[in-house]
Amino acid sequence: MSKFSHSSHAVVTGGGRGIGRAIAAALTEAGAVVTILGRNRATLDEAVKTDAAKFAEVADVADELSVRSAIAVAAARQPVDILIANAGAAESAPFGRSDAALFQRMMNVNFMGVVHATQAVLPGMIERRRGRVVAIASSAGLKGYAYVSAYSAAKHAVIGLVRSLALETAKSGVTVNAVCPGFTETDLLEGSIDNIMKKTGRSREQAIAELSKHNPQGRLVTPQEVADAVLWLCGEGAAAITGQAVAVAGGEI
Repeated sequence: MSKFSHSSHAVVTGGGRGIGRAIAAALTEAGAVVTILGRNRATLDEAVKTDAAKFAEVADVADELSVRSAIAVAAARQPVDILIANAGAAESAPFGRSDAALFQRMMNVNFMGVVHATQAVLPGMIERRRGRVVAIASSAGLKGYAYVSAYSAAKHAVIGLVRSLALETAKSGVTVNAVCPGFTETDLLEGSIDNIMKKTGRSREQAIAELSKHNPQGRLVTPQEVADAVLWLCGEGAAAITGQAVAVAGGEI
């Protein structure tokens, strides 16, 4: 397991719940000082109270000024060495009913959210010649799924960004990677489960089984499994790993 000194400062966007919270807690346990960002102050405070993170700042990743301001506050406490660009949102609709506003929402949160956070931390990392950027993409960034074309397109964009930035920063001491979870046990997935139940009349167990069938292991991924992959990428031993999209999906990819 990777261990970090208290001189390592990690920022996790969307760190108040789900995968982000699991990552924040894993980094904290490994010794990093962790600042979480999110839109809901109560959720953030609860995560800090339970020691998943040390600090919390309210920010909407789709809003560039909001993100830059929150990260500036965090960086003023301690320079940021690790960024986990995790915040995301998913909406499903057939392509024919996916209007421009839906596509824009998915791009603003899932793609531009990564851009805004990375632009806020990367100059400092390059200057100090050390840093880790990990974007939490999705298996939907590596393959298509029906009825989530906007979400999948945004996640594919994240992978393209990661691959390009890895080349730009290759000699700087900074690595840039993506972790791509399959269907994971989170609040975000609850929306998909509810959707299947409403539209098909299936039970909750049947809805979960419908999502689990994508995974050759026949199950949902756990947030901790995603966090473990992130922890490895943030460690010293992963210095030669950059520009990668690591699937945590039970063999689906």
